[in-house]
Amino acid sequence: MRQPFRAAVRHPMSPGMAQLPVPAPPSSAVAAFLRKAASVPALRTAPSPARLLFAVDATASRQPTWDRACHLQAGMFAAAGRLSVSLAYYRGHGEFRATAFLADSRALAAAMTGVACRGGHTQILRLLRHTESEAARERLHALVFVGDAVEEDPGPILAAAARLGARGVPGFIFQEGDDPGATPVLRGIARASGGAWAPFDHRSRDALAALLRGAAAFAAGGREALAKLPEAAALLAQLPAPGAGR
Repeated sequence: MRQPFRAAVRHPMSPGMAQLPVPAPPSSAVAAFLRKAASVPALRTAPSPARLLFAVDATASRQPTWDRACHLQAGMFAAAGRLSVSLAYYRGHGEFRATAFLADSRALAAAMTGVACRGGHTQILRLLRHTESEAARERLHALVFVGDAVEEDPGPILAAAARLGARGVPGFIFQEGDDPGATPVLRGIARASGGAWAPFDHRSRDALAALLRGAAAFAAGGREALAKLPEAAALLAQLPAPGAGR
């Protein structure tokens, strides 16, 4: 009786088995190229731009300040480097609008051009709730608000500001003029959210420009970036100390 044919089985380490070639280590020239390629910024994943909500009161006689902010907003982009800004405003009777986030100062200026201020009541609570919604959708680095009046119940406004603070969204609140009824509430928004408040005179172009640059620098680079702007020292002094729970 013939025995069935059995193929010879060689163990992996048997002397008769062909060995797979071992890859040679990369040459020094290749290794140098790989190191250089890894250092090229274009080949790395760039961080997302800082997101900032830029809100302006567009009621009644606010047109001069609106026009000024339109021209000054480019300074925010220059101070922050990579920045994405959504413009929000309220005016008239219950009208509230917000643009998409824009990464170009020219696009933001185009969105602002042609907007006419209209009489109506403030809608700060609505603005803060919109800010909350944006922060819940994606990381929001700061809120900037430019206004001069408060015509709403302070309680819900301050509660909404505290919720923004809990989310790590500081409010930079810039008050035009010195309305004694508005000041405590606007300062309270800044304090509750972990941000900063500052007044400015509508006749001073440089004051508002410096405030906007400071807020944008903080949004993009935190306290370290803000500290590099000497004109923003008053804003920096109001921010909670590092590790203070924000």
